[in-house]
Amino acid sequence: MKRLIIGLLSLLPLTAQAEWNEAWTARSKVTVDASVASAAVENVPVALRLHSGNFSFLDAKPDGSDLRFVAADDKTELKYHIEKFDGLNELAVVWVMLPKVDPKDKDAHFWIYHGNENAPSTSDAKAGWDPSTLAAFHFSGQALLQDVTANALAATGEVAVQKAALLGEAAVFAGKPITIAGFKRGVSGFTWSAWMKPAPFPQQAVLFSQGDLSLKVDGQKLVLAAGKEAPVSGGELKAAEWQHVGVTLAGGKAELYVNGVAVGSGPLTLTEAQADLVIGEGYSGEIDELQLAGAARSADWFKLAVSGQGADGQLLKVQAGEAGEEGEEGGDSYIGILVDNLTIDAKVVIVILAIMFAISTWVMIAKGLLIGRISKGNHDFLVRFRDARDDFLELGKNESGFAGSTIYHLYQAGLREIGKRQVAGQELALTGSSLDAIKASVDAALVRENHRVNSNMVLLTIAISGGPFLGLLGTVVGVMITFAAIAAAGDVNINAIAPGIAAALLATVAGLGVAIPALFGYNYLASRIKNISADMQIFVDEFITRVAEVHGK
Repeated sequence: MKRLIIGLLSLLPLTAQAEWNEAWTARSKVTVDASVASAAVENVPVALRLHSGNFSFLDAKPDGSDLRFVAADDKTELKYHIEKFDGLNELAVVWVMLPKVDPKDKDAHFWIYHGNENAPSTSDAKAGWDPSTLAAFHFSGQALLQDVTANALAATGEVAVQKAALLGEAAVFAGKPITIAGFKRGVSGFTWSAWMKPAPFPQQAVLFSQGDLSLKVDGQKLVLAAGKEAPVSGGELKAAEWQHVGVTLAGGKAELYVNGVAVGSGPLTLTEAQADLVIGEGYSGEIDELQLAGAARSADWFKLAVSGQGADGQLLKVQAGEAGEEGEEGGDSYIGILVDNLTIDAKVVIVILAIMFAISTWVMIAKGLLIGRISKGNHDFLVRFRDARDDFLELGKNESGFAGSTIYHLYQAGLREIGKRQVAGQELALTGSSLDAIKASVDAALVRENHRVNSNMVLLTIAISGGPFLGLLGTVVGVMITFAAIAAAGDVNINAIAPGIAAALLATVAGLGVAIPALFGYNYLASRIKNISADMQIFVDEFITRVAEVHGK
């Protein structure tokens, strides 16, 4: 019997202890939300962004070589490769190959393991692609124009590097193309896809061309042409904005995609070719994550690419811990009997707990509304700030829509310090010491904003820690009084004991009823506040960097 019990217990899932390998001391859960797709897609490379808000870089090796990615079964290792891992600035982009992404799987997830100082790197860019992939260019690192797949194609040309791009780094085109010599294209299918951030229009650009096949930008519209056949056109590119552009050809049909949405289709014959593939001729702007495939990708593949790679993608979410299980307990209610048998001390305790519950509820609602306003204000302001060019210091004028934004308050603090150093009629030129002073002022404002956002959170911690103890106090005193009354009366039957003890336990239930909602609310609010704090810290560095770049001596 003992062996049977042990065997059954070994089958239970152990959520608190990593099952894959005990040498790795930390892990995080990454959920996969494939709801944008309508059908399952196999062998999907997804870009996982790690930052201080969702990953503990202090627990990982400085180069990320101890990273491991394990499937939902907590046994199967997933192929991956690191495009960027900056432990100092706490930013990383890692590509993970998911064998299957199915919108029907509501609990799709995988695990990140890290925290093993002796672990060697297993990052392998060549193995992280499906067989249809002909080439993939990240435009990052030393291999700026090097294909990272096993085909190891190389492009030639002159492009600059944009350090802070959509995914790590990006290539900056200034009208001159890059060329992949002797690129072989079959007849079964072809896909060209890339993230693009065009410079202002108009520009007559050839996004790619090979023989008689070409994808051009006419004004702002995409035009795909092959030989003498009628071209396929559609979609409209936007200047200074990242967007995903894709082209598929197969079975005599061509499709154009912009941001995962089909924008044009028509008959177009794909012929076999092995010739130079020219990319970006006459194009001005940035290009990131260029992928070429020998098959026509599906519409769902493009949707997942946009959701999994875009700046606002919701495909992957890193969780700080493992999801808990929810349960409900049912039973007959005898609240009336319990209340009738409550002792005075238990009633006093329950009244105090009711006041604590009301206060904690008010704090959670008020703080939730405040965080919601802050998050919306921060998002709106960051969109304006990042879209602004040299006039980014003018956003503080005639702006009333960002009053709830903590980042806007930091921005105003910076403007005030800059205004002290502005001399009328002269161009603003800031020295290194002035920039340090401005940063110190913005950092001080950041501390004040953190204090404001965290205010009253201590009331929730009081409810979490104090509620159960108060309830326990009411229960213990109630049981003592019950037993004292029984001893005085000399009646020891169960009917005399049960009501008093059951009523005394109601105080403990009330204490837990205060603590549990407060615990959930506190953890949720704390995670949101942590994200807001991380966004503010990132903005401080971004703001000071832009000020130094534009107005520094």
